[in-house]
Amino acid sequence: MDLGLTDRVYVVTGGTRGLGLAAARELVEDGARVVISGRTEASAEAAAKALGAGAVGVAADNADPQTADRLVDTAFERFGRFDGVLVSVGGPPAGDTETITDDQWQTAFESVFLGAVRLARTAARRLGEGGVIGFVLSGSVTEPIPGLTVSNGLRPGLAGFAKSLANELGPRGVRVVGLLPSRIDTDRLRELDALSGDAEASRARHSANIPLRRYGRPEEFGKAAAFLLSPAASYLTGTMLPVDGGAQHRI
Repeated sequence: MDLGLTDRVYVVTGGTRGLGLAAARELVEDGARVVISGRTEASAEAAAKALGAGAVGVAADNADPQTADRLVDTAFERFGRFDGVLVSVGGPPAGDTETITDDQWQTAFESVFLGAVRLARTAARRLGEGGVIGFVLSGSVTEPIPGLTVSNGLRPGLAGFAKSLANELGPRGVRVVGLLPSRIDTDRLRELDALSGDAEASRARHSANIPLRRYGRPEEFGKAAAFLLSPAASYLTGTMLPVDGGAQHRI
């Protein structure tokens, strides 16, 4: 299937590792070009080099109010166009209500929520018809995850913002989509499993509750993201796509 990605240009935040990198890799392999961001210049440049000539890396923090315009400017300067953004950011700290501090809440809000809103608003101003804004969210949007109180609080609100934005931008031909990953086998998930004190037992327990009986592979998430961002998904907007092996219990 031709996704129509050849020569299209996307910004992918958090694109140096995990889900962001998986999405960027699939986009490039299907012919797109990407501007990826990471926390450090070294990590951004290394990831871009690994992706090849179709990628450029930029050191940027989603919480920085200047990040959004800088990333979009880079897309135009390096590749001459801008077709969409995938907003991905490292997961907020694990913990329950009693252990998460005000400072942790504030930091997570600035990065996970407000930073994503800024990126989406900037993209909305600078995208034309056929453009797309994507959010990497979490299964916590529809079903709270024990031990991830911050994610449970912020991700559903961001999904609501995405849905509102889809309604606002639809008449302009700009789409807004979200992805709801669950147990995808990334470094972040291995860290969460390790917090249990027995990572292998945690993985086995969670896998047993997934209908496909295994964790997802990063490339499986990346392919889903590439499709949603592509012209092949031109009639999909306002949708939240679970990428979870059937783990969510809702219809």
